[in-house]
Amino acid sequence: MDRGLPSLIESSRAISQPYNGDFRVDDNVLAKFPEGTAVLSADSFGTSAWTVTARLHLKLPDGSEERYFLKSAPEDHGRTLMEGEFNAMTEIYKWAPDLAPKPHSWGKYALEKPEAYFFLSQYIDMNDMMPDPNQLCTKLARLHRESQSPTGQFGFHITTCQGRIPQSLKWESNWTVFFTRLLQHVIDMDFEYNGYWEDLDRVEKQFIAHVIPRLLDALVKDGRKIKPCLIHADLWEGNSGTSFENNNIYIFDAAAFYAHNEMECGDWRCYYNKISNRVYTRTYLRHHGPSQPKEEWEDRNRLYSIYFNVIYSVNHLGTGKAVRQL
Repeated sequence: MDRGLPSLIESSRAISQPYNGDFRVDDNVLAKFPEGTAVLSADSFGTSAWTVTARLHLKLPDGSEERYFLKSAPEDHGRTLMEGEFNAMTEIYKWAPDLAPKPHSWGKYALEKPEAYFFLSQYIDMNDMMPDPNQLCTKLARLHRESQSPTGQFGFHITTCQGRIPQSLKWESNWTVFFTRLLQHVIDMDFEYNGYWEDLDRVEKQFIAHVIPRLLDALVKDGRKIKPCLIHADLWEGNSGTSFENNNIYIFDAAAFYAHNEMECGDWRCYYNKISNRVYTRTYLRHHGPSQPKEEWEDRNRLYSIYFNVIYSVNHLGTGKAVRQL
């Protein structure tokens, strides 16, 4: 848990507020809405290891009522988290508005201690059942096909976080170079957070020097090209839900950036995700076939899963160490 999080949790408790619920709405959150907007209720909602989350029920000046999901996090790292998620979800919503709750805004709390930042989005009442493979993969494949990188390169215009860990997303035209830098960044953090391991270091250096260029350079051999596609980049079952109202699947908590589309499925290989069930990968491949060389798809999938395994180890510290042994 981040150092400032307990203080933010405590300061978010409602005391003598003129509305129902147990959550205190910061003045700067309300300032994101038209003047005269009133809070009808504000409740702590959901669970998160890195942030404080709540559900707001608001009455707007025209008499209409709306519900929003609020997430907040402390200190400078909280700004990176909230600004990154707002931009990630905004980009997904731009290309696939039927796949993501509509982002509203982000900003800084008026609260001074601790310094904290927030992200607001449309609230959708959802269940936490496993997503329907066909609907999820149909929408995801469409997002990958239709999204267009604003620079024509891999990366993102702002830092996004996978869990609590910032990703290395500087724009780069070469996918092999980009992925190598992306992975090296979290490998370095893994050693910093979980301690140096000589055998692992030796294997990872060989992997970066030989395996990555062998598999990824082949994607652009003989004039082939890779299209930078917008990926969610943290799409496990806990970051998706199905609407009670219309059965639509929505994804959230994105760590999005522009990448080779196949990287999205790398997270589905990790054993700690229930979405690792192969039906999701098989269904996705029916809607978006593998890149050439097709016979190396499985090897690339295994390669991409390593990034998610390493970043899991960093995010979960001691409890993630077992992942380093895989």
